[in-house]
Amino acid sequence: MTLKKFAALVICLISLNVQSQSDKLLYGFADLPQTLLLNPGAETNLRYHLGVPFLSRLSFGAGATQGTLSNLFLKDGIPFVDKLNTLTNALRSTDYLNVNANIEVFNFGYRLNDRSYLSMGFYEELDVTGYFPKDVMQFFLKGTTPYLNHAFDLSQIRAEGDVLGVLHVGISSKINEKLNIGARLKLYSGAMNVFSKGNSGTFTTREAGSNIYQHQLENVNVEVHTSGFYDKTGRSSVSSSDVFSNSFFGENRGVGFDLGFTYHFSAQTQITGSVLDIGYINYVKNVKNTYVKGDYSFDGVNILNSISNPIDYWENLKNEFNTGVVQENNDEIYTAWRPAKWNASISYSFGNKVIQDCFVTNLKGYYDTTVGAQMYVVSRPLQNLVSMTAFYEKKIGDNFQTKVTYTIDDLSLSNIGVAVSATFGKFQWYGMIDNIFEISKIENSRVVSFQTGINLIIE
Repeated sequence: MTLKKFAALVICLISLNVQSQSDKLLYGFADLPQTLLLNPGAETNLRYHLGVPFLSRLSFGAGATQGTLSNLFLKDGIPFVDKLNTLTNALRSTDYLNVNANIEVFNFGYRLNDRSYLSMGFYEELDVTGYFPKDVMQFFLKGTTPYLNHAFDLSQIRAEGDVLGVLHVGISSKINEKLNIGARLKLYSGAMNVFSKGNSGTFTTREAGSNIYQHQLENVNVEVHTSGFYDKTGRSSVSSSDVFSNSFFGENRGVGFDLGFTYHFSAQTQITGSVLDIGYINYVKNVKNTYVKGDYSFDGVNILNSISNPIDYWENLKNEFNTGVVQENNDEIYTAWRPAKWNASISYSFGNKVIQDCFVTNLKGYYDTTVGAQMYVVSRPLQNLVSMTAFYEKKIGDNFQTKVTYTIDDLSLSNIGVAVSATFGKFQWYGMIDNIFEISKIENSRVVSFQTGINLIIE
């Protein structure tokens, strides 16, 4: 693969942003058991629940931080290279690729008593974030000639990613009529990991030196940590069977926790909040750490010396470079922190008041209409990403509930989402779609996502 093809691939990936946007729809919705994964302190009326294995939670999303796929592949007579250059110029070093996928293997819960509900389960998660290294991509595509005296910034190389399994157990407890709190313990099993951040250094080409141009690498300090990509011999080795087995109680282990609460100011007004994935994983298996540090100045190829004594000339250049810029590899254990997440909401309920028989001995009253606002924050390598959501929720009869959201974040200013929950006997199905008005023209959409699942419910 040529450098230009590699750069084109990276740009296409950065212009696609995939993440679990529909979690904003799931948060606090319809007494679904899965809401306890977003707020362990959420209230629930369930006696017990059982998620249908591998079907209780499936989610997928796609979008764009800058431009869309149609910007590159639309048949409009404009050469692909010109489109690629236009998109490269439009992308910023703060634009990012994010992929977050989640599949629930099993999930069940049981009411311990009138005040406490216990839930546990296991899920597989993929979470990857990579920022667009604009200077590096421009160098690959155009070289140094258009950018004389420009310092290509290596600190723009920022990425982190995990494939892992999570075994969890949590409890939601009613303290009094106003306050409900909860906590969840998580045991992580890492299958794959990569992270590179906090890098520094520049590459600059100037009109100087003995051979017209002088190329300088200055203050280079780049680190890349990986686990699960290479075997013990250092060869690339990634298989689906290894990934799957390592995510089930593999050697890369860690621990984390979630905390959450629900507080009622009145019968109609409440606030909620949660903090998720405060934890880490120690990576010990198939680890490869790469460190590149140093400085180097190169005045270009000396044609006469390279012809008269080519072997010694090129060997000397190689030795000079390796002396100035040192690369070190090792397999030492390292620790990676999980990206922490924060949720908060305030809501006001009104409309018809319904009395629901709540786990036999208590009666809980609620209103069939709710409006409110939510905030979601996730930690990322460059900065925390924030989204704000306004929502309207309506319960229709005993078996049907809907939620409509309007979300503002760095992906879109016009994201309308819809969630539906329906109960058929003892089975509860839910479905959620983000950016619903763009579904018919996905190739032009900046963000589209969906989520669905089936549970067996006993209230």
